[in-house]
Order: sequence, then structure tokens, then C-alpha cells
Amino acid sequence: MSVRTTFLGGLGEIGRNCAAIEIDGRIALVDCGLMFPREDMLGVDLVLPDWGWLVERREDILCVVLTHGHEDHMGGLGYFLDEVPVPVYGTRLSLAIAAGRVDEMGIEKDFRPIADGRWVVDGPFRFQLIPVSHSVPEGSGVVFDTPEGLVVHTGDFKLDPTPVDGRRTDLPKFAELGRRGVRLLLSDSTNAERKGVVPSEKSLEPSIRAIVQQAPGRVISTCFSSHIHRVQQLADAGLASGRYLSFIGRSMERTLRIGTDLGVLHLPPERVLRIGEAMDLPQEKVMIVTTGSQGEPFSALSLMAAGRHRWVKLDAEDTVLISATPVPGNETAVSRVISGLTRVGARVFHGRNADVHVSGHATSEELKTFLNVVRPTTLVPIHGEYRHLSAHADLAEEMGVPEVLVLEDGDAIVLDGGSTSVERRSVAARYVYVDGSGVGDVRESLLRERGKLGDDGVVVVSLVFDTSNGGLVGVPRLTSYGFMDEAPPVLDEVGLAIEAEYERRPRRFRKDAAAAVRHVSRRVIRAETGRRPVVLTVVSRF
Repeated sequence: MSVRTTFLGGLGEIGRNCAAIEIDGRIALVDCGLMFPREDMLGVDLVLPDWGWLVERREDILCVVLTHGHEDHMGGLGYFLDEVPVPVYGTRLSLAIAAGRVDEMGIEKDFRPIADGRWVVDGPFRFQLIPVSHSVPEGSGVVFDTPEGLVVHTGDFKLDPTPVDGRRTDLPKFAELGRRGVRLLLSDSTNAERKGVVPSEKSLEPSIRAIVQQAPGRVISTCFSSHIHRVQQLADAGLASGRYLSFIGRSMERTLRIGTDLGVLHLPPERVLRIGEAMDLPQEKVMIVTTGSQGEPFSALSLMAAGRHRWVKLDAEDTVLISATPVPGNETAVSRVISGLTRVGARVFHGRNADVHVSGHATSEELKTFLNVVRPTTLVPIHGEYRHLSAHADLAEEMGVPEVLVLEDGDAIVLDGGSTSVERRSVAARYVYVDGSGVGDVRESLLRERGKLGDDGVVVVSLVFDTSNGGLVGVPRLTSYGFMDEAPPVLDEVGLAIEAEYERRPRRFRKDAAAAVRHVSRRVIRAETGRRPVVLTVVSRF
């Protein structure tokens, strides 16, 4: 009985992590993530995997297994469950974090928490979760016991010897699987290019505490809201310096609620205040934990940097601690926020100028250690841009892994009778864009049009034809938006050129006025300005 794994996202990009494992015609998904849009994806809110072929086979899909509670692994779950309602397995915390977005969408859910190391059977699938360290508590790898042998999916992981909660990557368990024989390993590649090892999460405590203790006024701190260990470290530093805590931003407030309810975030309730109460205290007694580590436009930290936050107006006495580094695509936004914070005089500490952040992904030496422990027959690097996958493959070849395959979104690997085959572009793996309430109704061509509008603006040409004789009435009327400050002289020339074209070829012009106007307008504008605005034609007939 063959085992087929198809990759819908996460191979060649950061985000959209999603893989479909198929046994005996039934399918289980590992993760269901989203990607945040690049700057060139104008107007797009989120990017999802293409689940078209899964929706067509909805009766064959049994479940989703979540590795951890990060958006790039579970943020698309609500959109998927809306079309394919199936049970979702994961740790308590992973499911609690995922539930927030699913509940916001009003989607029915069947969430089934499972303990580490307990085998679960659903149809032909037999699997269990294995603890791994990452930048969110209760991260997990997943092992599937299949007819073709063990298939291990690491999720996102690192080998942290002293994680904040003591929940280390369970290398003894992975070693046990290695001794049994791992037929296929799907392993995190995000940091494969980085040398050495990732410092322990605990190593940040002295630096964070020193920054908070030395701050003359308020401390405004931020990190990924799902990074509950880091939230705990920031909070502990504030409490140790005699400060009261205030949490602002919807996702941070949700983290506070989930973390305390599940006992993974420990805070004395009497030291946690609403932001309005905190503003009445002396500044040196206040620490704010907020959203905005990635420069999100309407996050609390971005509003503070722009001087537009309702409660917090920054000044030279304030210290801002950004305990994160930008994910790919967010560099410009984060830099803009840091510049805004600096402009108002605040002291800003971040992952590039202070020891306030460590990665949640294994680097090259950790990956080699992991490969030596698991000793897979076949490795497929996952979770990363193509260069990360390639670097991971090089490490595996150096470690003597018998078979290393670098795949991309849409590819599938098939295990059958001890042999391995790859099917390239097995399924469509296009980007599915979420734009407002619309899902999948934005195409690449529309994004190109939006890019052109942003770069060169739009010129609108209005024409009036006489229905009695088909003649052009009056002169073309031209207006522009976002084209250039001194547009009228150029537009006058365009209008004259359109009239001349009509006089020269009236029948052809009337047959397709829009095409004729675009051709003439673009020719004149390009010759005069070198620009390429979008040209729209409005035709009226009287």
C-alpha cells in the first residue's frame, strides 16, 4: 500500500505550511497555514494554499494534525474547515490558539487535544505527537506509522537545552524512532544556512532584565503574541523591577487569556492593570506589553510610533524593547516603525542591536545532530525558501543520508514497496489571496494592475458619440489620478492625438474605441513622460 505526501505550501517560501499525507485513498493534513503578503501584493490581507483538489476530494479527508500554534502553520484553518469540516488534532495550547481565529470566523469546529506520545488512530492513519522546542509552547513533531514505515514531520523546532518551560525537543524519542527505521523525514529548514547553534531562550533573561531595570521611564515591549515564553520573560523582567503590567492589542490580550487559563503563563493578577489604570501610575512603575513586533500598520506599536495611539504618547523617557526580528517581507515595515520610535526620542532595543531575541529554528549544527539521531532513509527539506531547502539538502548529503530530495510546492513524494518516486507539479499550488471578505477572487493580473496604478497612476478618457451618425461629439475629456503633478499639457496632447486618430480611421475607431484610445494614449504619454499609467475609457452615446 503506497504512501503519498503532497506539499501545498511551505516549500520555497516562508509560510503557507501545509502537507497532505494519503494512505489507501484517505488523506490527513499536517498543518494548515497562511502567509502574510509581500509588499508587492497590493491590497491583499492574507495568502492561503490552494485547496482546490482537496475540496474536490472532501469525502476522502479525515483530519488535520497541527504541529504548533503559529499563523504560518494554523492561520488558514478556518478557511479550510469552512469548506472541509473535519476533526483537528493537536496539543491543548495549539488548539486553543487556533480556536481564536476559527471562532472569529464563526466556523464550527471539532478540536481534539491529544497528549504527547499517545498513539491516535483515525482510519488508516496511526500517529502521535513528539515534543519539540520552538518559539511557542507545546510545539510538536508528528510521526505517522504507515505501511511503508515511519514518516516523521518535525514541525518547526530547535535543540534548546534550557527552554523556559523545560519542554525540550525529545531527542531520546526521535532516537528510538531512528533505531526502528525512519523511512521519510520531513524537516524544518528555515535556519539551514546559519552556522553554529541557536542560543537558549534562557540566555536572554540577563539582557532583557538589564534593559528594563535601567529604563528611566515606561518600558514598551513587544514580541510575537504567540511567543508565550518570551511574553513571560518580558513580564518577569517588569515585575522584578517593581513595575505593573498592561497588555494591549487584541492578539496580545488573547494570549494573556489563553496562557493564564491553560497555566502556561504565570502572572500575579494584582500586578496586571488595564491601560487606563496604568497611565495614572508614575512612568517608572509601568511596563506595557503590546502587539506590533512586525510593523503591522494598525498595531499598537505602529500607532505609538506615528503618535496616534489613544493612550500612549511616547517621549524621551520611554524605552522600547522589540524582542523579535522581522520575518521575510516585513523588514521595511519594521524599519519604518523603529525610525518613528527613534524620532520621538525613545530608546529602542531590538534583535539587531541588543541580545533580546533568539530564533526558534535549528541552525546547521543542530540539523546535523538531529539527522545523526534520526538517521532517515529519505529526507525532504521543508519550511523555507528554496535556498534554505538546498542548504539543508547539502547538510544531509554531508551526513550521509542515503536519499535527499529537494521538492517545491505542488510536488508529491510517493513511497511504494520500498521504492521512492517524485511527481513534479502533482497539484496546483498557486497563491490564493484573501482580500477583505473575498477569498480567491484576486488574480495575479489584478495585482499587476494595482502595481501599475501605484507606480504610474491612471488616466481616464471620456468620449461622447452621436447615435444618429456615429460621429464624435466635441473633444475627448481627460482626467488623471496619481499620474503627475503637471498633467494638463500632456493630457491636452493626448486629446489632440485621439481626435487625429478618429479623423484618420473613424470606422475602426468606432468599432473598438477603448482599444484605439489605449493605443494612442500610451504612445503619446510614453513618448512625453516615459510613464505607463493605466488608461481607462468611458464611452457615452446620445
